[in-house]
Parts: sequence; structure tokens; C-alpha cells
Amino acid sequence: MNRNTPIRELKGVGEKRAALYGKIGINTVGDLIFHFPRRYTDYSAQVSADAAEIGQHAVIKAMVVKKMPAARIRQGLVLYKIVAEDEGGSRITVTYYNNRFAADALHEGQEYLFSGKVSGNFTRKEMNSPTVISAEEKNLLRPVYPLTEGLTAAMVTTNVSEVLANAEESFFADALPDEIRMEYALSTLEYALRSIHFPKDEHAAELAKRRLAFDELLRLQLGMIMIKSRTRTENGCKMLPMEKETARFYAALPFEMTGAQRRAVEDIIKDMCGDSPMNRLVQGDVGSGKTAVAAAAAFLAAKNGFQTALMAPTEILAEQHFRTVSDMLEPLGVRVCRVTGSMTKKQRTDTAEKIGDGTYSVAVGTHALISADTEFQRLGLVITDEQHRFGVNQRAALAGKGNNPHRLVMSATPIPRTLALIIYGDLDISVLNELPKGRQKIETFAVTAKLRERALGFVKKQLDEGRQGYIVCPMIEENENELAAAKGYAEMLKKTALADCRIGLLHGKMPAAEKDRVMAAFKAHELDLLVATTVVEVGVDVPNATVMVIENADRFGLSQLHQLRGRVGRGQYKSYCVLIAGTVTEESRQRLEVMTKVSDGFEISEYDLKMRGAGDFFGNRQHGLPDLKIADIAADRELLACCQRAAKTLLEKSPDLSEYPALKAEVDALFTQNGNAAEAL
Repeated sequence: MNRNTPIRELKGVGEKRAALYGKIGINTVGDLIFHFPRRYTDYSAQVSADAAEIGQHAVIKAMVVKKMPAARIRQGLVLYKIVAEDEGGSRITVTYYNNRFAADALHEGQEYLFSGKVSGNFTRKEMNSPTVISAEEKNLLRPVYPLTEGLTAAMVTTNVSEVLANAEESFFADALPDEIRMEYALSTLEYALRSIHFPKDEHAAELAKRRLAFDELLRLQLGMIMIKSRTRTENGCKMLPMEKETARFYAALPFEMTGAQRRAVEDIIKDMCGDSPMNRLVQGDVGSGKTAVAAAAAFLAAKNGFQTALMAPTEILAEQHFRTVSDMLEPLGVRVCRVTGSMTKKQRTDTAEKIGDGTYSVAVGTHALISADTEFQRLGLVITDEQHRFGVNQRAALAGKGNNPHRLVMSATPIPRTLALIIYGDLDISVLNELPKGRQKIETFAVTAKLRERALGFVKKQLDEGRQGYIVCPMIEENENELAAAKGYAEMLKKTALADCRIGLLHGKMPAAEKDRVMAAFKAHELDLLVATTVVEVGVDVPNATVMVIENADRFGLSQLHQLRGRVGRGQYKSYCVLIAGTVTEESRQRLEVMTKVSDGFEISEYDLKMRGAGDFFGNRQHGLPDLKIADIAADRELLACCQRAAKTLLEKSPDLSEYPALKAEVDALFTQNGNAAEAL
């Protein structure tokens, strides 16, 4: 049996169970062995039935004393109840629903260890559908796997045991060089794979996890470093620094650039004038001035005779960038155009002609920039805003319109440096960690729904003073979850607290032209209040807006809340953000409390990473980061540092990993599976 053996050929599986495995991505026995437990149940931590706390998980050692007859309580639902008694004489009732197999496996007079959540009351303890092992078992640390309906822990455990008992020697072939394994005190792969599923104790489980997490992070690091090295080709768009022109750009700005902005511009100039094409990330908090840095880069490119394409993920953001960049560059003689999907055919044709003949030096737009009818005369710089919102192919298609142009990525999503080094491992990083003069701290409050009326009264007071505001809802229309919905919310406001105010509605399903119309009306103060979904997260700049209410704030990640909050506080007036929690739990309370105390986006992102983990950091996996099955970037930072050193050591010996073919194959496979092969390995 080898790793490629189809899962359906495994003893005891068959077509039906193979289909269940397929639902969770397990198609071969190799997939099964690399389907790791998410945690373990420690059956040695036992309590008596009397001592077991209601509502808490417990392990109770007890003997089956009575099996009740099966009871059909309604059509399609059969209950199986078993009464068990512990050594002290206390009893617990175990119930299974529609699971005759589990009930039949328990025999009167035999002792078992029952693991599950305790329910009932102080006089009668119960457990519904617990996991059970014989009290005679010696291995009391048992794996708990991610499952799907119809697939039980017992099935997975049995199948994993079968694989490990019959695996060929090649199954445990180790791609990690021995010198690396020894240097970082790592177990063998065979030990790790056997111990991650069936550890003898917690120490064995930790050793196994450390080795397998190391493998994941090392492959990730190797892949990203190799991508970075392959982008270091000859600079086909080499530029001159033009210090006088850069000084002219600074002098023409209506504000003074921060030190961080100037350092970023210096980094960009050095890159574009260097021997290799630029590949740089400008990462800054909300309002840190990334667009001005991008405009400086586009200005330098124009003065060197090159064109720039700036691609944004939404029309609202593209329009915002177009206006900002135009205001900065047009007075200096640099022509700027926009390219969006909502333009008429004639507008697109006319604009495309002027891009093609070099009339326009800067084109700002959405993914419409990628279309076949948009051809550049001499594209030298590609700027992508919020890169994680674009697919690899989209970014590559835009860069393909030039001869290996310089690449600049902007992100207003503060990312912990640890995570940024992985997600943007192929980029050099400039951080804008200073806010422009005049930006104020936004006072933030976290409240429950009980205080909604008071919060709306506060909004009304701000609007009465001539200010504007936002109310953000996580959904457009009501559904079974009863979340506050933008449409219904807007209608409710018109009838109640803010009936006299001019209220607009903005959401992602609106036609682009309608979004633009609403935003233009809000910016012109033809609307007092904008009820919106998270479409306002980026691209909305209204200095007169001073208050934001975010409904169901507990549903958002901290970084996204920070992004939303950054839409206010952009002018001279004191600004406020009110977070209304839909569901109050200890976790949501702690998370929202962070928002009330911390204003630095990078610090908030650290909290977000710790609380949610890397896999959920961006939501809906937009970032293209390969799945991590066992490593945890938030918890395994020390291990990540080891992997970075190990990757450097290996690539110094063999830059293309040709001396380590098995390891190279694993790295290639990781990136191919995640759609990055096209521009990566």
C-alpha cells in the first residue's frame, strides 16, 4: 500500500464511504494519513458522574447496567438509551439518536470510558452521543478528526490504523534532508505520522506536530523565496532617479508627506532604477497615504517615458484613486484616464486608443484594464491595490501587457509582519506606519443591541450639527439568521429615529453606475446618512463623515472593523464609531473591547491573527495562501523562524532545489494545488 492507493481500495471502505471521504478532500490513503486530528480526547482525565459539571465536557468511567428498548419518538427518529453506573454508584444516562450501531456496541456488565458534554440536572446526569472506548484500553489519548455527516471518528480511526499497519516502506519516504532534521531536532517522518494519529502521550503528540508543522512551513518558505528569486530578472524598464522631478512632485502636493511616505518613495525609486524589476508591497494603515506614494511612482515612470496601470478591486475604489491621482499628476502635465466596466463602448474605445498611442501616461481602473482592447504603448509600472482580492491570473494578465514591468502592490489591510512575509514572501515590503497630520483618533464604543436607540440618537445629533455618517450592516437582505440587513434597516430608519434625514443605500449588488451615483450624492452632502454593506470598507473618502455605526459587529474580523472605522475621522471634526454586538459572548466581548482600546491597525491585526488564525484572517480565502493543515502561524512563530533559516540554508546549497528532488516535488505540488504555479514555480 502506497500513498497513491485509492481510498476505496482500503479494507472496510468501499464506494459509499469513499464518497464521504471525498467530501473532505480525501481520495487516497496518503490523503487520509495527512488528514490530521484537530485535537485529542484525553480519556485519562476522568471524573465521577456526581462531579461532572453540567454544560462541560467530561470523561466518565462507568459500567453499563441497563439498556433500554429502542424508542421511536416520532417518524424517522429512534432513541437508544443506556444507563451506566460509576464506581461510586452514581449513574449517568447515555442517549444515541438513530445510531443503533453505537448502542449495540455497548454491553451490559462491561465498563467503558464515556467522553462527551454533560447535560441533565443535579439529580440526573446525561450524555448525548458520547464517544466511547473500553475501560481496558491502554492508549488513552485519542484523536478527534474533522468529519462530515455519515463519517464517524471510529471509522476514521479504524481506517488510519489499517493504513499504518500495512504501509510500504516507501510510504514514509522522508523528503527532509537528514542534516536539517538533525539541526532542528525533528523526529523522523514515520514517527511523526504514526504519533500524530496515535500518540503514546502528550509529548509524543507535540513532537509529531512540531515535525509536520515544520514541513508545512518549510515548503511554504521555499516556494515563496524561489518565486522571489525568479522575479529577479534583468530590469527591462530601468529608470533614472530624476531627483529634480521628484522634488517638483513633492512641492506640488497640497500637504506634506510623512517620513514613512518619503521612505517608501525612496525605496520605489531605488527599485525602479536598479538591475532587477521592482516587486514591492506598500503596506499602510487606513489613511496612511498609500495613494500619494503610488502617484509618486507613476510620476517617476511618466518622466522616464513609461506608462502606469493602477488596478483596484471595485469601481468605487478605482474612481477614488482616479480622482486622487488626477489631482496630483494632471497639474504636473501627466495625463490620467480611467478604465472601468461601466464605461460606454465609445468611451472605452476612445480611451483605449489614447492609451495605445501614449497620450495617457497613467490608466486607473478595475479588472477592465486586463481586457484585450486595452493595450499600452510602453507599460513600465503595474500597481495593484488590495492584491489579495485579485486572482493570480488577473495580476499576471495585467503585467503581461508590458515587458516585465515593475510591480507595486498596495494594501490597506494591516497584516502582522510574520504573516506578510509568507503571503507576500515574493515582495520587498515598505510599511507606512505614520499617519498624515490632522488625522484624529476615532473614539470607539462597543454596546449591545439594547442601546441601539441611544446610538441612533447620537447619530442624529451628529447629523443635526451638519455632519454625515454611515451605518454598516453585514447583509443586504434578511435571511433565516435575522441579521440586520441594509435594505430593511434603511427603510426602518426612514420611519423612526432618523425620519427627517436624507438616507442613501449602498451595497455590492447594485449596478456600478448606481453605486457611483449614490457615492457622488453622499460626497456632495446631498445625503446625510449612508446605510451600506462592507462595500464602504475601501475607497470612500468623505471628510465630513464623523460617525459610523456597525451592526452585528461581532460578525466581522477585527481588521475589517478597523478598515470600516477608517472611513470616518478623515477631516477636521472629532469622529466616532459605535460597534453594536448582535450576539454577546465572552469571546465577542473581548474582541470588541480591543477595538475600543487600540487604534493602531498593525496591533489590531496581531490580535486578529491570534484570535482567528491565519486561515480565517482574510475571510473566504481570498489571499491565495496554501492551506496549512497543522501549522499555526500565530502560535508557531518560533518554528517559522527556524523554517526561514532552514530554507535559506537549503537554497544556498541548491537554488533550484535540484539536489533535493523529493523536497522540490513537494514544494511544486503545494503551489500547483493552490493555483500559483502560473507565475511561481
